[in-house]
Amino acid sequence: MNSVYARTARFDSARALSEDEMRRNAPSIFAVSAHESRSERFQPIPTIEVLRALMDEGFMPVGVKQGRTRDASKKDFTKHLIRLRRLDHDAKFCVGDTVCEILLKNANDGTSAFDIMAGLFRIRCLNSLVAQTSTLESVKVRHSGDVRRKVIDGTFRVLKEAEKALAAPADWSGLILDCDEKQVFAEAAHIARFGDSEGETTTRIQPNQLLNARRTGDRENDLWTTFNVVQENAMRGGLRAAFRDENGRIRRTCSRAVNGIDQDVKLNKALWTLSEKMAELKGLKAAA
Repeated sequence: MNSVYARTARFDSARALSEDEMRRNAPSIFAVSAHESRSERFQPIPTIEVLRALMDEGFMPVGVKQGRTRDASKKDFTKHLIRLRRLDHDAKFCVGDTVCEILLKNANDGTSAFDIMAGLFRIRCLNSLVAQTSTLESVKVRHSGDVRRKVIDGTFRVLKEAEKALAAPADWSGLILDCDEKQVFAEAAHIARFGDSEGETTTRIQPNQLLNARRTGDRENDLWTTFNVVQENAMRGGLRAAFRDENGRIRRTCSRAVNGIDQDVKLNKALWTLSEKMAELKGLKAAA
């Protein structure tokens, strides 16, 4: 196995990415045919063609990510994620340091449908989050037929719904959490990040470590700040713990960053939903 095919490639920017930059970091975006393992019933969806159509509508790619594959032949077909932003509409889709984005996920090797999601991006610390809730819309397009218009229409529909999520920074900033509430939040997030299918965890990383602010501006006790601190720690990794093994020797461990595309989306959704539930417990209902 060649390591170049096993790694997760990622590239983020505050500007529109060129096609050359995207090709270097996520070549599967440019696949116009299906991987040889697919049957004739599988209709490839060329992401680059959809992307170019969205760019004509003003949506610019500002981040790309390509998933892992152990099969070298799938390098140019495997799962990828693109972040798009209306750079000419940032004033409309921006609250403070948070902007609204569209996320496109696709693969032409059978590992993913074409999925259009709403997202938020916190510029100050570059920790993206998928704001997928019951009030936001996600559009999935199967690999069959002509999908260009479905994708564009779905993108505008998702973006319209996503504007509701921009109320969260202001609303959640006014909800102050006490120490017990923050601990409960961290414990639930700890299970979402490290728990297995039964909700059991074996990591030496403790829930309260998810509450450690990485910068001075994130030491507030409101829900919005707490959410962002926990989200960044859970996603970026780097949390350390020391323990003694069965022989009494000191061992050290460090949490890893979440790099997989599906894991990224799943964890971000879980943390967003957790924050919504906490807001409801504090007396704030989600936007209708």
